[in-house]
Amino acid sequence: MDLCDLNTIKALLGRHGFHFSKSMGQNFLIQDWVPRGLVEGAGVGPENGVLEIGPGIGPLTSQLAAAAQKVVAVELDRSLLPVLDETLADFSNVEILPADILKLDIPALVDEKFSGMVPMACANLPYNITTPVITALIEANRFSCIAVMIQREVALRICATPGTADYGAFSVYCQYHTAPELLFDVGPECFVPAPKVTSSVIRMIPRSAPPEGVEDEKRFFRVVKAAFGQRRKTLLNALSAGLGGVDKEHIKSAIAAAGLEENIRGERLGIPEFAALTRALGDF
Repeated sequence: MDLCDLNTIKALLGRHGFHFSKSMGQNFLIQDWVPRGLVEGAGVGPENGVLEIGPGIGPLTSQLAAAAQKVVAVELDRSLLPVLDETLADFSNVEILPADILKLDIPALVDEKFSGMVPMACANLPYNITTPVITALIEANRFSCIAVMIQREVALRICATPGTADYGAFSVYCQYHTAPELLFDVGPECFVPAPKVTSSVIRMIPRSAPPEGVEDEKRFFRVVKAAFGQRRKTLLNALSAGLGGVDKEHIKSAIAAAGLEENIRGERLGIPEFAALTRALGDF
């Protein structure tokens, strides 16, 4: 069954009386090169156990199942369960888990389902849960690779470099924990119903250790959050407002000690500069 063929999709959904849900951000793929490209980009192989989020009718799931040792696909919409029973009937290595991914204990799930395998996460994520799901996958600290299709705007933020318009606190967070890379774009015409925006597939490889120079992760991210809290202000003024109780003159001295210009803005700092600044600020 070609799960990316529009006529096949219409007949399949008609048989099961399925209707798209806007609240769940459902957009189904109608170009089979997309799930193939995602699986290839992630490097899925027979040693992998793959966690998928939001399988829909299963076009990515079937590609993952053909390449991986096991796939566990978490689906919130229970009306899709009988559809998936039909479309994935030929795959004995797929388990559909009816659940909300944001309410699951992801580390416990991975440990239970993928014992002895190399866990990965692959998904065509609904736009409305992109940031919390990516955060949850990163914080699970279980995956060798996180490969997801998301709104291009968010993909550009994740991969942005210092000094660009897309660069922000979420960029720093993702780049602190992973090495992200934008693989390819997917236009609205590749989906039904067609979304109003372009999507992108990104691959994020979790880092084995914190970036060099970071001594205290909690303080590091307090500084990052404060620096971007009022991004139109200079770093000095943003930190003065965001780090309550820290003397402004001390912040000024720390900025100089970190080798930064006095009037620099936080959006121009990369991870090494934020690390140096956090060390210079000391305990706070």
